Formats: sequence, C-alpha cells, structure tokens
Amino acid sequence: MSARVSLGVTRMPELRGLVRAGCLALALACAACTTAGGRASRPAAQGPDAGHAVIAVGSFNFPESVLLAYLYADTLAGKGYPVRVLPNLGSRELVDPALMAGLVQLVPEYTGAALEFVSLDRVHPTANVATTASALARSMAGRGLVTGRPAAAQDGNAIVVTAATAARYHLRTIADLARVARRLVFGGPPECKERLYCLAGLRLTYGLRFREFVPLDADGPLTRQALTAGDINVALLFTTDPAIQARHLVVLADNRSLQPAENVVPVLRRATADRYGPGLLAALDAVSARLSTAVLTTLDTQVELGRRAPSAVAKRWLQAQRLAGSGLGSS
Repeated sequence: MSARVSLGVTRMPELRGLVRAGCLALALACAACTTAGGRASRPAAQGPDAGHAVIAVGSFNFPESVLLAYLYADTLAGKGYPVRVLPNLGSRELVDPALMAGLVQLVPEYTGAALEFVSLDRVHPTANVATTASALARSMAGRGLVTGRPAAAQDGNAIVVTAATAARYHLRTIADLARVARRLVFGGPPECKERLYCLAGLRLTYGLRFREFVPLDADGPLTRQALTAGDINVALLFTTDPAIQARHLVVLADNRSLQPAENVVPVLRRATADRYGPGLLAALDAVSARLSTAVLTTLDTQVELGRRAPSAVAKRWLQAQRLAGSGLGSS
C-alpha cells in the first residue's frame, strides 16, 4: 500500500505492534535529525508560550507529504509556535502510530486512507467528503488525536489513459472501459490485483476484466513510463501526479464513486491542541482553506519536475498567501 493513499487495505496488525515499530523508527529519526534547516523556529514575543515543547511535524516518505509538512509547519512558525519538521520518516504504518505515541505531534494526512488505517479497516471511507471526514474525526478522537479542516485538495487513486487511447476508444469515464477492457492491459502497484480500490474494485463496481495485469510500482515512475511507451493501456496513478498534465494524460471520471475521498487534513495530538489553544488549529485551517487539488498539483510540479526543495516551494506559496513566517530552512 502506498503511503499516500489506500488501495483498499487488508486487515491491519494490532496497533500495539505498530506503535513499537513507529517508536523505534521515530526515535532513530529524531536522534539523527535537527530541526528543519538545522535550527528550531524562534517563538515570537507575543503569542504561544516560548516554554512549550517543540511541535514536531512528521511526513511520509514521498515529496508531496514533505511539502505539506512544510506548508503547515512554516505557517505555525510564522505565528510564533516552536516547530520542527521531520521529513521522510516512512510509511503510514510507522508514522501514524508514532503520532499516537507522541513521538511527533502533527502529520498531514489523507482522509480515506487515514480512516481505514486508524479504524483497522473496520470503517470504510466513501466518496462523500463530509461523511469520510466526520468518520475520521470520530476514529481519531478515540486515539487521542484531533483533525483540522480538510482541504479541498485531494490526492487519491486515478484511472488514467493516454490521450490517444481516450480518443481511439471514446473514453471519458471508467464505465466506458467496459466496452474494451478485455483488449487492454492494466498496470499499477503489485498489490493492485486484490485491492478494493484497484482491480478488485474495478471488477465489482464496473465489471471490468482486462486482458492482462502488469505489476509495476506504487509511486508511479515505472507505471507512467509503461503507459506512455504503450506497454500498458490503462494505469493507476495519483490525482496530483504532475506527469498527468505534463504528458497530457487523461483521468477517467469515477462515475460510480469507487474511490474514497482523500482530502488533505492535518492530524495532531489532542494534548498539543489543548496546550496551545484554538489559535493552533485556526492557523492550520487557514492553510487548508487555500489548498485545492489544482494548487497542490502545481506545487508538486515545482518539487517533482522543477527539482525545487519542498521547504522553498512551501515558503514561496505561503508568502503569496500572506501566511508565511520567516521560513524553516531547506529540506
């Protein structure tokens, strides 16, 4: 399963074991890391109490998550909160249990995947944004966590074809594939074959059976290459993947709502929220309120295709939004 979104999880192991793994991974990471840019942000003279512990903002191990960590952290730093960023800590199986254990205090998450994880696959997300966000808030509350305002920005699974394939077979929706799926080759993560939001779900919800499935990668480079080279005809990518626009790929509309809502949402420890008061969540929500899928895709493009540091991209965008502080240095 990708750290970014869920393809439909299998039964998770008990959280106790995951917390131990998360504790070990984060303890090592914290020992090796300083604050982002090599220093902690300096609390402002007014605002949060300078004596409070530093708020560690963790990220998963892919560029968009690192970018989001800096977006939220830099905003908090600008409000005077003591913040550090711990980027690229690992997968959800390590990072979220570490959040529950208090080794980090804040993590940018995705509503659908986070809900399945924290509920141990007992509560399934839907395509309804409000319903999924509410279910996540309830599930997180039981773990001593609170969720901020979900952003409009979503990064979920996308079923993608080339422009040539879309034109040849008159494809606009996933349902349109039913006419031609048996002639086409599908490519995606190895686990896609049995997962609810990938091939298994495409069979159940859309009745799709492809000629062949080619197992590739979870984060996209091999899948994108195979799709554009014509080695596969249909692929699973992520909705904010910069290559979709750069390579003029076509995302087929999920007209039967197979994919769950995957809105970006900050998740933090309740103890941290209580310690710093409502201003902390308000600062996080101000960032989320300005994040659309189009905005996030543009920022991802600067990081992944433009090869710019996530911290620099975050700082520049926050300055344009009048949300930035002094910055947290380079990642």
